[in-house]
Amino acid sequence: MLLTSLHHIAIICSDYERSKKFYTEILGFTIVREVYRKERRSYKLDLALNNDYLIELFSFPDPPARVSRPEATGLRHIAFQVTDLEAAKKELEEKGVTSEPTRTDEFTGKKFTFFSDPDGLPIELYEG
Repeated sequence: MLLTSLHHIAIICSDYERSKKFYTEILGFTIVREVYRKERRSYKLDLALNNDYLIELFSFPDPPARVSRPEATGLRHIAFQVTDLEAAKKELEEKGVTSEPTRTDEFTGKKFTFFSDPDGLPIELYEG
């Protein structure tokens, strides 16, 4: 098997409109396609960042809560690279999103922080 790239990340949200707003208006993703699947009572929203398709945002009726803390087996977080971490943190704060204090990766010397999406999914910003 020869993997060539990451195709997408699938995220299930509890409040579709709230998460759609978060990923598009706060994080800046653009909508590639939005579909309502009547038989599943579910939305599927395809999102891109800089024209790269990255996230499928799903809604389902009454999904169980995700365990984020304490950290559990499975997907831990998603991470996005930024050019200026402090500027990115400031922009998030201006949009009402609180991030953790800035930390420095002990191996690379790069700065990073975490914040959460509306359902508590940890998201990392990593200064590249």
